Amino acid sequence: MADSSGTAKTAESRARGIRATGRRRKGPTRRRRAVTITLCTLTSAALLGGAGLGYVYFKLNGNLKGVDINAALGHDRPKNIDDGSMNILVMGSDSRAGKNGEYGKDEGGARSDTAMIVHVYKGHKKASVVSVPRDTMIKRPDCIKDGKDVPGAQRAMFNTAFEVGGPACAVKTVESISDVRMDHFVEVDFTGFKKLIDALGGVDITTSKAIDDDHSHLHLQPGKHNLNGEQSLGLVRTRHGVPGGDGSDLGRIQLQQAFIKALMNQVKNVGVLTNPTKLYDIADTATKAITTDTELNSVSELTGLAKSLGNIGSQNIDMVTLPVTYDPANPDRVVPLTKKSEQVWDALRVDKEIPKSAIKGSAGDQGGTDKYVK
Repeated sequence: MADSSGTAKTAESRARGIRATGRRRKGPTRRRRAVTITLCTLTSAALLGGAGLGYVYFKLNGNLKGVDINAALGHDRPKNIDDGSMNILVMGSDSRAGKNGEYGKDEGGARSDTAMIVHVYKGHKKASVVSVPRDTMIKRPDCIKDGKDVPGAQRAMFNTAFEVGGPACAVKTVESISDVRMDHFVEVDFTGFKKLIDALGGVDITTSKAIDDDHSHLHLQPGKHNLNGEQSLGLVRTRHGVPGGDGSDLGRIQLQQAFIKALMNQVKNVGVLTNPTKLYDIADTATKAITTDTELNSVSELTGLAKSLGNIGSQNIDMVTLPVTYDPANPDRVVPLTKKSEQVWDALRVDKEIPKSAIKGSAGDQGGTDKYVK
């Protein structure tokens, strides 16, 4: 039973336009591709302001898609702690269906190309983002999708959880390996990501080294660039074009994290508040681009969340990769460094900063996020 202080915190959360359901209230920050999209989406939603009236409000609300994560997972979940902080699982879907077919063969289901746990600290002035490599070998729990049982696996790639069990299974898998409850879920796909970047007018980045990758259709010389949606997607997807990289997901994560910082800075300077047409275009594109949990799939909820996160800048976000090492059984895969990973999850559970010792020696954080892109 909540005490009086807990009640006060809940009331404060509601006053900010955020419902006190789920462990901790957090807000999407922009990391990696998924995070990129998340922050973009939420910031765009925050810009709605006076636009959320009448037909505009109704139309934007109709764009949103929601998944009832709480109903799907029931009560067998990590402890629900209402302390003012939040955890959001942000995922990038790489379905090859429809317009996404240009990126590869449609094999019948979406996969999670990007996954980040965004932890917004109490007070909503800073955040930590933990990127989980898609190639991480984990124990996947049993799940249910469309009323059918989806058996778990002792050794499975992390991204298979989303592929075989959808959003609810992805959330269940994250919670099972971290024992950290996710308050929200946000997913964005290839096409929505490209359109959102184009609506924002592109993103300015500076590459310190050439990036050349035919697989992601990206060819950039060192220097300053304004990337359109297609180029931005290529940047956050590239694995083979990272100078000195090994073609794994780890190098791509470094690029994604750097891109997110650039995107966050860009959004703050878009100038849409004085341009109603651009404001609407961004809001319309953002709300079409994402799928959220059912507690966020309304313009009012997204706006409330985005406004509560308005004081978090790129300089207030700590981005790390889940501590991993290369899998001895398969060098193309990685496995969590158990003790170091626990340091990460322990910190998030108690709303503390992730200690530097947790990522020291990890294969996932080599060289920092500005190694290739600034």
